[in-house]
Amino acid sequence: MPDAESPAATLAPKSVAEEEAMILGAMQLLLAEKRTALSGLRTGIAIFAFPLSVLSVLVATSKLYEADRVLHWLLPLLAITVGLIVLAIYMVTRSIRRLWHYDRVIRDYKRKHAILAFLVG
Repeated sequence: MPDAESPAATLAPKSVAEEEAMILGAMQLLLAEKRTALSGLRTGIAIFAFPLSVLSVLVATSKLYEADRVLHWLLPLLAITVGLIVLAIYMVTRSIRRLWHYDRVIRDYKRKHAILAFLVG
């Protein structure tokens, strides 16, 4: 049976330049994931703003209608509003946790590799 190299040995960098390229590629991936988490945070905040504006309109125009006459419209609207608020809170908290995680991983990479501490700051 021929001698086969292990997969880990074939993935190992062959020179210092390749190692630096691999480190920089990993950092680019982490920064892209961090941007994605920030995008999720922005989306969660936008989703949270919509129900608040709907409720503001309902409160501002409450003198123009009787709540018991339009209850069949108000209850589904309030249920959707509560659902959107729950979704927004979930998205914001998930994004913040992911941001903390990626910040911690980036900090660890910067401690291990001097080139990152110089480039990323």
